[in-house]
Amino acid sequence: MQAQILEAAARTITPAELYARASEGGPLEILDVRTPAEFAGAHVGGAKLLPLGDLDAEALVRMRPAGSPLYVICQGGTRARNAIEMLRRAGSEDAVLVEGGTQAWMDAGLPVVRGASTVLPLMRQVQIVVGAVSAIGALLALTVNPWFAAVPLLTGCGLLFAGLTGMCGMALLLARMPWNRTQAGCGVGCNEVER
Repeated sequence: MQAQILEAAARTITPAELYARASEGGPLEILDVRTPAEFAGAHVGGAKLLPLGDLDAEALVRMRPAGSPLYVICQGGTRARNAIEMLRRAGSEDAVLVEGGTQAWMDAGLPVVRGASTVLPLMRQVQIVVGAVSAIGALLALTVNPWFAAVPLLTGCGLLFAGLTGMCGMALLLARMPWNRTQAGCGVGCNEVER
């Protein structure tokens, strides 16, 4: 119990440390705040899906026993940090960031549960949309009206803001699209654990 309290105070844990803790057999609560499609593609075994956009931090804090660590994970860490901040504002000090997220977990060669997601990862969707909008804006600025140069300027500023703050408005918008909200659970074919 003392180790859990110290760990919660540190507020971060590496994937390897979390895997070792899970291997000990004690109860762990892992919250995955990615989109349902990302979760269906690959997730940490035993993790519960609650997309960041659906997170009601106050309700979650009321439901959970105080003093029990809640390990929060996303793809790379940004959404998990945002979720932890929401939980802290709601009065929880028990949220622990899984450093590097699911990507770091997989990079460490730890086992994941794989499903059959056919949706591109959220950040690739952002790259496609921002790239397409920027290219179209630049093309229109060259051929139709120079004022269309504002389009790639705005998308560039959006990327700069996302890089500086870790908050990507385009990712939040795309996460709410219907293709990213399907596959809410892990159905057939999602029981295979891979290394």
